Amino acid sequence: MDIKVLQNIKEENIPKIIGVYCDTDSEIYTEKVNVLKEKKRFNGKFGEIYHVDNEEELFFIGLGEKEKITSEKGREISAKIVKELAKYKIEKANYYVFCKCNKIVRAMIDGLYLGNYKFDKYKTSDKEEFIIQEINLVIDKDLEEWISNEGISLAKSTIIARNLVNEPANVIYPESLANRVKELGEEHGFEVEVLGEKEIKELGMESYMSVARGSDNPPRFIIMRYMGDEDNKDDILGLVGKGLTYDSGGYSIKPTPGMVSMKSDMGGAAAVIGAMCSIAHMKLKRNVITVVAACENMISGNAYKPGDIINSMGGKTIEILNTDAEGRLTLIDAVYYIINKEKATKVVDIATLTGAVLVALGTTRTAVVSNNDDFYTSLEKASDKADEKVWRLPGDEDYKKLIKSDIADIKNLGGKYAGSITAGLFIGEFVGDTPWLHMDIAGTGWTDAPKKAYDHKGGTGVAVKTLYYLAKEEENVE
Repeated sequence: MDIKVLQNIKEENIPKIIGVYCDTDSEIYTEKVNVLKEKKRFNGKFGEIYHVDNEEELFFIGLGEKEKITSEKGREISAKIVKELAKYKIEKANYYVFCKCNKIVRAMIDGLYLGNYKFDKYKTSDKEEFIIQEINLVIDKDLEEWISNEGISLAKSTIIARNLVNEPANVIYPESLANRVKELGEEHGFEVEVLGEKEIKELGMESYMSVARGSDNPPRFIIMRYMGDEDNKDDILGLVGKGLTYDSGGYSIKPTPGMVSMKSDMGGAAAVIGAMCSIAHMKLKRNVITVVAACENMISGNAYKPGDIINSMGGKTIEILNTDAEGRLTLIDAVYYIINKEKATKVVDIATLTGAVLVALGTTRTAVVSNNDDFYTSLEKASDKADEKVWRLPGDEDYKKLIKSDIADIKNLGGKYAGSITAGLFIGEFVGDTPWLHMDIAGTGWTDAPKKAYDHKGGTGVAVKTLYYLAKEEENVE
């Protein structure tokens, strides 16, 4: 689907979508809207859709009260209307929304793309062949073209992340993921370097390799670099995404129902890859380096075991209590690498890390552990722009004690309580004084029961927009 954002009326003999507030006169088709309101067929309440098909085909959509319209409402209503167009097999339409708010317009673009999203490439029957070709979004003349380009870029990058997560593990595995990232780097304008097993071992990433060695698919350490601010080379935002392309749980094996969706355990990797696509495409004035320690957690005679003691790139020894607490083992080497080898001055790691986060926060908010108040405040601002909610968890010394081991420096499981906190703090053991954020998207990165019109069963693409806005929030502008 192609979305064009226009700043003037595009008169064409194609269906028209008219946004109507319930408490304000319509800017076009006022007479028809008033008649519908008088007959109480359409009142402009949020979410209402009224279809007129006579001399011209019109869709009136309710935006609710003008002062109460939000970006989230804009995203939701746009996703609904694109599904309505698909129902009526409409290939092209003009969408009239006279709005002066950049954030709402960006969200409406987001809703159009995400509402139209589907992942059915492997269906051979009952596949939806109809495709919406073009929607012309007509907005207020005062809005900048850059805003619409940003909205389109972020929506497309979110879809990139969704597709990466939704692909099965026999299609996306470490090597194929690395190859896909190379393609995306060429397309969007960021550098990609991929390290193989030999280079990973030479770096001393024993913790990462302990997880990876049980699989016949060898690991790939993927590095993405975008240097958008050459005058500030010493200021680098580091993004680290958990890249378990499949997680069986290892010898602490998951039950079968728990393994079916474990292609999603690379949701953090998908988020940072998607964010890099928009950061580079929109040419932000920011230096961003991203790494993904891609591997599979499998069972074999070579796999690591509960009770093992392993080393790490950071030099700390780790007692393995559970091989299904594997993501943090890959992340610690990746985080240590990005700080000490790529010289990142601030770091965010993002991962589908713990089931405990679902108990704590459900599927609505992403949990965050951080060692820096100012950096967390920047994340909050970014998440607000993205309409992706976050919630900071505590991380004081009482929790840090829970991951101390009797026979090694630390252990990879903190016990039955505060699992999301101790998992984050385990990673925090390897960041030193570097400002750091840990985001646990185990509850927000995947959905089995879509709640919004722009949701789709499977990967959500969560945090692509938040990470982009975080980079933009701290952009070095004069």
